[in-house]
Parts: sequence; C-alpha cells; structure tokens
Amino acid sequence: MAPVIRSRPLRKDNFASSFKNIKPVVYNESTTAGRSSLAPNIRAITWSPAGSLIATCTHAHVRIWSPEKPNVKSSTELRNAHPKNGVAGASGDVVEKIAFCPTTENVLASTGHDGFLRVWDVRIPGGAAGAGKGTPLADCKVGDQGHFLTWHPNGTEMLVGRKDDVIHSVDVRRMISFDSPVPNYELDATERKPSTKNIYNIMSFSNSGREVFASTQEGPVRVFDYPSMSLLHSMSGHSAASYTVQHSPTGNCVAVGAGDSLISLWDTTSWLCTHTLTAHASSVRDLSFSYDGTYLICGSGTDARDGSSGIEVYHVDTGDVVHTVETKNPVTQAAFHPTRYWMAYAGDPGGLHIVGAGTTV
Repeated sequence: MAPVIRSRPLRKDNFASSFKNIKPVVYNESTTAGRSSLAPNIRAITWSPAGSLIATCTHAHVRIWSPEKPNVKSSTELRNAHPKNGVAGASGDVVEKIAFCPTTENVLASTGHDGFLRVWDVRIPGGAAGAGKGTPLADCKVGDQGHFLTWHPNGTEMLVGRKDDVIHSVDVRRMISFDSPVPNYELDATERKPSTKNIYNIMSFSNSGREVFASTQEGPVRVFDYPSMSLLHSMSGHSAASYTVQHSPTGNCVAVGAGDSLISLWDTTSWLCTHTLTAHASSVRDLSFSYDGTYLICGSGTDARDGSSGIEVYHVDTGDVVHTVETKNPVTQAAFHPTRYWMAYAGDPGGLHIVGAGTTV
C-alpha cells in the first residue's frame, strides 16, 4: 500500500474556523437528473485504510465510492450482496455490517441476514451506476444471521458475531493464483466463547490485536484476552446498554457509547473513566476517532429519529465540543477519514455526505 498523506494536525482552537466555510459533498445514488430528497437507511459506513475508498450498505446492497468522485456513475455497486438462500440472481438479504480490511486497500468484508461472511475485491470500476460489479473472493457460513464483524489489525482474521450471540473467529488466508489477476481467499471459521455470558452488541480489537472490547446489552464493556477470550477487565459507566466501543489511535483511551446518550472515555493504564461526554441527545451507537486521536464524533443508528440534528466534534483530552457540523436530520452513522479530518455521515437527504472531501484539512 502506498504511503499515505496525513492532514496537518489541527489545534483545538482552530478546528471550527477550519471548517467554517466547508459544505458537505453529497454522494447521491440516484441515476436520474433529479436527485432524491429521501434519506436512505445507510446501516454502516467504512473507509479503506488509506482513505481512497468509502463504502456504505443500504438494505441488500453495498456501494463503494471514491471520495473525490461524487457522481454515482463513478461508484461500484454490489447489488444483492448476500442473495437469499445463496442463490445467484435472487433478491438479497439484509446486509448488516461492512468493513474494509485494515491492511489491503481494495478488500471489503460484509455479513448479513443470510448467515454468511463474504470477502470482496472492489477494484473493478463501476459501469452504469456500477450495478452488480465487484468480485466475491470467498465466503464462509457462520450459521445464524450476521450481526457484526471486526477485522484484526493484522488483516488476516475477523470476529463475526451472530444474532444469537455466538462469536466466530474467521481466518482469512490469501491464496495467490498465478493464472488469475484476482487472488483467491480461503476462510476458516472457529467458534470463540467469551468467558462471561452476556448479550453482545458489538466487538472491536485493540490496536495491538491482543485484546477484544465487547459492548453488552447489560451495560458493562468486557475486555477479553485474544484469542483465549478470558476476561481481563470490565468497564461499567452507563445506566443502559453499551452499543459501541473504539480504541483511540494513540492507544491511551477507549471510548464507549451507550443507550443513555452518554460517551465515556477510559484511560487504558488505570482503566478509570476520565471524561463523560454529555452533549449528545440520543443513544450512541457509532463512534469514530480522528486519525490522530484528538477528536471524536458519533452517530445514533436506528435511534437517530429520537435525537437532534448536528454532529458534535469532541476534543478527547478536555471533553469540550469544539465544533458542530450542521445537518438537517439526526445523524445515524459517522466516520472520520483515516488520515484526514474529513467526516462522513449518514442520515440526511440524498445519501452519504462527506464534510471536507477534496480539501486539505
């Protein structure tokens, strides 16, 4: 992967002025002259590791964009990415979660209600709206409906959670085929049993990959050793279910979002809560750190309809809101670019929006 270009660090007191005159770029999936005014139900947003691609999933389809090309004809669509009963050409089951491989720019994973994990090569350019493009490299049956997936930082493993709280570790092995420009992948799933019995909403790896953070319906976030899945710590700071958990790129803190509309920040040395962020108005189901770990944004997922509009940009060290991105609707999903301060979000009419796309911030 080519060396990435990172934004110059933005100081806390300069963040708002840097974004003052920047309008969001809209990535509308409509192929007609008149753009849709509806807000599509985007279930997930994921950036490729260098940030040259961004993908979204809406119901049965996955779409991959270049942030520099908002025209839908320049995008790639994986239509019916998870066909019902595994039958090609059939209508698609719901795509629940997507995530780019952290080490390979063009490799995307998806899981859905068909109970499969699928790995894609998304380099094939789109045609007319990119319908049906993209190459499935491999798939793996994990059983019941797929609920979440998360890549290990080394890019060779994934954890896939099912709706019935069974967790699988999927080994992703790249098999080079000399008679084809497209590599083959072999997927092997192994059940992982956490040492505590909880209802798990999502899991994510630490930066080292030696720990797994697991948000639970009961509220506490469990920290497990990986791959043994033995319990190391518990973080209890919310009065409702915890929905999302992310490790800061700098490694010094973990952010937890929950159904009580709060975000808690935890020191990874003492495992004590250092800040509680209170500006959000509804459940926190999605969190994203800026590339340098200085700032944090969030989304409310399916609970967004009960919240207020706008994206609060939090300064991690102080807990202050340094800027608010104005939106028409409450934000469902939000994701910082991996090397810049660009912010992608869903929830507004037209589809995916990116604040800062094409600029140097």
